[in-house]
Amino acid sequence: MRGRRPALSETDRAEWARYVRLVAPLPGRIRPEPPTAVPRSPPQAAPRPARLAAMGSAIASAVVVGARPPGVDNATWQRFRTGRLAASRTLDLHGRTAHRAYHALEAFLRTAHGDRLRCVEVITGRGAGDEGGVLRRELPIWLNLPQIRPMILAASHPHPANPGSVRLLLRRVR
Repeated sequence: MRGRRPALSETDRAEWARYVRLVAPLPGRIRPEPPTAVPRSPPQAAPRPARLAAMGSAIASAVVVGARPPGVDNATWQRFRTGRLAASRTLDLHGRTAHRAYHALEAFLRTAHGDRLRCVEVITGRGAGDEGGVLRRELPIWLNLPQIRPMILAASHPHPANPGSVRLLLRRVR
């Protein structure tokens, strides 16, 4: 299906007219006329289903490791943040390249979410230096990608002394 072409601006029409004057038409053809302005109505946003509209504000906020997200009660957040909410599965990304680690993370989270697990753990390792390794730096970015973000409710380190491990609280499947 082909979409509508965007309307040409006045600058575009002037450039086209200038260009057409420089071009000699082929034998038996006439010089093309400059395009005319076509009034466009402003694009209207498609209505969102009620369920997505209700979830929109919760999904739109970014996942920040260690920050309490909206929609998590105090008791659950305390158990999750302190590591007392046990992880059902663990994914160890040690020794993987960033590309392979990302695909392993995505497959792991899809499987865990499909199996209706609530809490999982991802081990990236501490890495070298103050900022940590590549996987530790990339994990928060990956968690906010559109393929993964709808599955994640919260993220936190299970122990403050271990920044190489992140527990993820998954959204419930409804």
